[in-house]
Amino acid sequence: MPSATGNKRVKGVSVFRPFIFGSEAQPFDPEKRPANAPPDHTHQWRIFVKGVNDEDISYWLKKVQFKLHETYAQAVRTIETPPFEVVETGWGEFEIQIKLYFLPESGEKPQTLWHSLKLHPYGPDAEGMKERREVVVSQNYEEVIFNEPVEPGKGKNAKMNGRTAEIPLGDSPKNPYSRATEGKELDRMAEATKTVEQMIKEEKEKLIEREKYLAELRETEGVPASTKKR
Repeated sequence: MPSATGNKRVKGVSVFRPFIFGSEAQPFDPEKRPANAPPDHTHQWRIFVKGVNDEDISYWLKKVQFKLHETYAQAVRTIETPPFEVVETGWGEFEIQIKLYFLPESGEKPQTLWHSLKLHPYGPDAEGMKERREVVVSQNYEEVIFNEPVEPGKGKNAKMNGRTAEIPLGDSPKNPYSRATEGKELDRMAEATKTVEQMIKEEKEKLIEREKYLAELRETEGVPASTKKR
């Protein structure tokens, strides 16, 4: 089927585009509290959708709609140009609906994601992070798959079919998602699989030994008392 732009689709081909979505939050500095923040608000936070390495993803992402808690004025925020983010203040944690709208030539329907806004740190050093007013980061790696993309052309169509947004080879301070990380995770999974297989093998051997022992007991019980070994 032709695309909305008239370009032909590449049959049997799927193109994936990785991205990150999530939030960052930080308690107010008592000496630098935002002037427009309501009295009960305690944090400034940011909800975002961005490239894995902060690269421009507007060549496949047309706009993002963020649905905040109903207590916010204009709870639904639609961002049509990068950066795809909303910056706000607040005091409580809640779930945010994120709706992704793709370029018409992709032929893909909007995709809905959910993210739980995190204002407070968790873990063994949570209290220390609170005292230092450190930024609380909560983000997720995700991929969009475009099935049968349009043939490469000029401008955004060309990028849509290119490899400009694939997972990077190595980690960076701002990006923990990479092919190196993926490789390490696969290695850990392989080691875990070997450990489980070894445990299963040992349990099978123990089971065989127990069955042999029970079989010997049954044979011994079936022999008349006068013939049993003493």
